[in-house]
Amino acid sequence: MTTRVLLAEDEPNISTSLTFLLERAGHEVKVETDGDKALETALSGWPAILVLDVMLPSLDGYEILRRLRDDVRTKNLPVIMLTAKGQREDRETAMKCGANLFITKPFSNAEIVDAIKDLATAVSE
Repeated sequence: MTTRVLLAEDEPNISTSLTFLLERAGHEVKVETDGDKALETALSGWPAILVLDVMLPSLDGYEILRRLRDDVRTKNLPVIMLTAKGQREDRETAMKCGANLFITKPFSNAEIVDAIKDLATAVSE
């Protein structure tokens, strides 16, 4: 099943490797490296799933998620927070903001692919 995945990630090595990994798994991937652009693309209705880093230029992932959850167009958009910020309070903040999943860096390739597959399946049911 092809899923449109928006990857909001400003680290080139991570975005390149995740793009390769997700495209190999059959997904269509768009990368945004800036928080404002990621929010704009998410609000456009393009992505089926958003993989969102917390630390982005211009607008952080938590604020993006808050805005997405406050907008009727994206309040149910599945969001995976993918971040190096792995403290308990970071996880709690992400979940309060409305994240579906919280994955810390470093991550396993299978974990990301499986998470996207599971969320895509849940959305299509």
